[in-house]
Amino acid sequence: MAIIPQANLFSWQEIEDLGDLERLRLVLWHLPDEALMQVLERERGRGRDDYPVRAVWNSVLAGIVFQHPSIESLRRELLRNAQLRQLCGFDVLHGAKAVPPSWVYTRFLRRLLCHDDELQAMFDRLVEEVAEHLPDFGQVAALDGKIVTAHARGRRRNDGEHVKPDGRRDLDADWTKKVYRGRREDGTLWEKVTSFFGYRLHLFVDANYELPIGFSVTPASHSEVKEAHRLADRMQERIPSVLKRCEYLLADRGFDDGAFIRKIWDELGIRPVIDIRNMWRDGEESKLVSGKRNVVYTYDGQVRCHCPLTDTVYDMAYAGFEKDRQSLKYRCPALHYGLTCKGMGECSVKTAIRIRLSEDRRVFTPLARSSHRFAELYKKRTAVERVNSRLDQSFGFENHYIRGLAKMRLRCTLALSVMLAMALGRIREKEGQHFRSLVQAA
Repeated sequence: MAIIPQANLFSWQEIEDLGDLERLRLVLWHLPDEALMQVLERERGRGRDDYPVRAVWNSVLAGIVFQHPSIESLRRELLRNAQLRQLCGFDVLHGAKAVPPSWVYTRFLRRLLCHDDELQAMFDRLVEEVAEHLPDFGQVAALDGKIVTAHARGRRRNDGEHVKPDGRRDLDADWTKKVYRGRREDGTLWEKVTSFFGYRLHLFVDANYELPIGFSVTPASHSEVKEAHRLADRMQERIPSVLKRCEYLLADRGFDDGAFIRKIWDELGIRPVIDIRNMWRDGEESKLVSGKRNVVYTYDGQVRCHCPLTDTVYDMAYAGFEKDRQSLKYRCPALHYGLTCKGMGECSVKTAIRIRLSEDRRVFTPLARSSHRFAELYKKRTAVERVNSRLDQSFGFENHYIRGLAKMRLRCTLALSVMLAMALGRIREKEGQHFRSLVQAA
């Protein structure tokens, strides 16, 4: 917390319970922001200190905790709420006159934009502190991208056209499209294309606790997969101890990329649990496994054998992953399930086969796509959707006034840091049953 020594003439806690202010107290007491405060105070030097850095910073956090859509909304609340002013650290003797004018917040936020490294270090420290209290934090992670629409006119500029920044227009956001496809009951295909103008928040979250571990912000048109590579590298550099815990990474088919799957397993040792697209353009329903004349696999990882005599098709029994051989083991379905197969004597399977991951790195992953464990883990991918929902509903990203990539990155950093600080406070104060709650008071 940005602690401010001051003489308390009386304690508001003795008058009434803090209620909703308890949420802000959790954030202020458990946010590791001291290093940032010292940097900002050194920059101020011996200048006028009418509006202390720590009090203004605490009030900015209050605006995020209490979902204020604008600085003016926050100022109105500060002007009427003496409890909030005191908790933020403003001089109680000055009353409402202690509330900074709008231009103070404008300058303060502009200064914060120059300290992205310190803010990111604060977020990383929160992740590490949560990991210290939760031994399984980060073991199962989920990855996804979230569109944050910009409430500005999405002007399409011609290549090479220069537009002078004026502080009002959003020159960093850009356009992207989402294509939704499906099949109707009568077998016909449908397609829907939706356009968005804004930014994309790339989130790496814990799938069990629904808390952020890493993130990045880009214009909306940036590829999710390419940014996922950069995000993984950044996390490996900044929080290697937490990333080392990760055993499974869950993602939708938008991250179905051979290079990304190889990266997270070969370099990071994380098992990918990523949905797959059908990229077989030649119309094949299955392909032969190398060296096996009667064993085939489908695009989604189902391994089947054909009886050499009757051509009956059986699903082979998955028997686990052999890390030293980088192979998936499958057993003969007749022996494993007690089925009757007339061609067992002439079958190339005998009792079991091994399929190396190199057979097809997209299809064959360290956790077989056909296994029950894969399906069970993939259901947890929705954790990242719930984090996205909290950002929209509890932090105001559905209706915001943010213009510019740097400002959007700052707002995302503060929102995710508040989310982690509140969770950390709940955990430290033995209120683990509420540590994901952003609204409920202790």
